[in-house]
Amino acid sequence: MRLDLALRRIAAIVLRHLYLMRGSWPRALELVYWPTMTMIVWGFTTQFLNTNSSWVAQAAGVLIYAVLLWEIVLRSQFGVAFSFLEEMWSRNLGHLFVSPLTPIEWVLSLLAMSLIRVLFGVLPAALLAIPLYHYSVFDLGLPLLAFFAVLLVMGWAFGLAVVALILRKGLGAENFAWVAIFVLAPISGIYYPIAVLPGWLQTVAWSLPTSYVFEGMRAVLFQHTFRVDYLLIALALDAFYIGVGALLLLWSFRYARHTGALLQMGE
Repeated sequence: MRLDLALRRIAAIVLRHLYLMRGSWPRALELVYWPTMTMIVWGFTTQFLNTNSSWVAQAAGVLIYAVLLWEIVLRSQFGVAFSFLEEMWSRNLGHLFVSPLTPIEWVLSLLAMSLIRVLFGVLPAALLAIPLYHYSVFDLGLPLLAFFAVLLVMGWAFGLAVVALILRKGLGAENFAWVAIFVLAPISGIYYPIAVLPGWLQTVAWSLPTSYVFEGMRAVLFQHTFRVDYLLIALALDAFYIGVGALLLLWSFRYARHTGALLQMGE
């Protein structure tokens, strides 16, 4: 397989979704709306708590940082799932795979589109936090890049698993694209330390890369220490989850192709 042809096919799928976004302002607006609204609500909550809680006052903007980092997970999972659903709703899956496009190239195009959606959605909210609340997530420095990468890949893994489920079960499983990732929220330590959880639930939490990111974020803010050990464990877990997600998707795709479901899926 020639690399230049593979890259052109991947770029073509990404370009198709960019044209969809350009032709529908509600799609583009939705990317910015939720991260920005969430940041605004929690930003004002943080301002209130800063005058009433000594714990929050120890780390300026800790809740804003947590919200913006969590949005990376959400947007990356949504980016994968919704790019797939766009093809499904338009009954385009069958057309794609009578072309030379391979399943691996298709998966890579979904991940590329997810990255674009994350940047488009989260960056405006992060920049708006600076004039509104005088907090900048960029003050985290280089650790921010590590946190971003870990959370992005975890969102990808969940997104691929959701796509696999929809391929296997059809549009009856479509709602999982909206709700699946929120399972991680209570046990990822987004707004509170993992130590707050019951002992048995802490074990579950430490099996997620997201928990290491948010604990690492608090270590940077409170202790001015970047936990490299947390990063290495999170990367290892990311590799495991993205591998599982990709395998599930390729298995479901093979099943859908053999049963003819690719031609039948759509609104």
